[in-house]
Amino acid sequence: MTSLIRVVFGVLGNITAAFLFLSPVPTFWRIIRTRKVENFSGVPYLTAALNCSLWTLYGLPVVNYQVLVVTINAAGAALEIFYVVIYLLFSEGKPRMKVLKLFIAMASGFILMTGLVVGLVKDHDTRRTILGVLGATLALAMYSAPLTVMRLVIQTKSVEFMPFLLSLFVFLNSLTWTIYSFVPKIDWYIGTPNAIGVVLGTGQLVLYAIYRRSTPKKPFLAPVDKLAVETSEKVAPAPDSAQVKTSPEAVPVKMAPGNV
Repeated sequence: MTSLIRVVFGVLGNITAAFLFLSPVPTFWRIIRTRKVENFSGVPYLTAALNCSLWTLYGLPVVNYQVLVVTINAAGAALEIFYVVIYLLFSEGKPRMKVLKLFIAMASGFILMTGLVVGLVKDHDTRRTILGVLGATLALAMYSAPLTVMRLVIQTKSVEFMPFLLSLFVFLNSLTWTIYSFVPKIDWYIGTPNAIGVVLGTGQLVLYAIYRRSTPKKPFLAPVDKLAVETSEKVAPAPDSAQVKTSPEAVPVKMAPGNV
């Protein structure tokens, strides 16, 4: 029975995480259409790609085989890398060089770390501990990003830059992976960051309920470029999944696995 519960919540975690990974599609469709990256940052997508790659490795048989962790994170890593490539194609100057250097550094670091852990560490439990701590630490760092948005909501008494559906899926994704991590036995590396994600997701939904009525209505056809500039001045780019819209079309990253 516990195995069935684990499978059910693992599948639900895959579904909710897929919504988070696909949320930047409108942003990158806009970049391809306009051939400009404007004020968007490529760093959150790099961070998300590294996060997904770590959790994919964590779920492989050489560490701690969990097929549902591998499936969504492998897909997430591929998507995030695709976003990074699109960003590099249409960016220029310092932003492009910054993202390119970080991409090379992160990819090199991940390959080196994988070789050292798999090649030198023979015990699977030790491998699991090393990768679990690294993955949980990165996930916790990514989950701290919404604090900036939540502070902005309280200051402005507006949920304009904290979209409801994104907050809802962050909450549902964190909740499903938290439950998944507790059956049949506790996996603290998956459970800890996602439990914190549940708390932050709940906080976002509560703030949305409090301030949604006081949020000024934007014209449906408001100038996109103007809103993008206004948003970038108010909210610093955040990782993942982060959870800030830099324009009406831009949906930030999230966290994974996919946020596990």
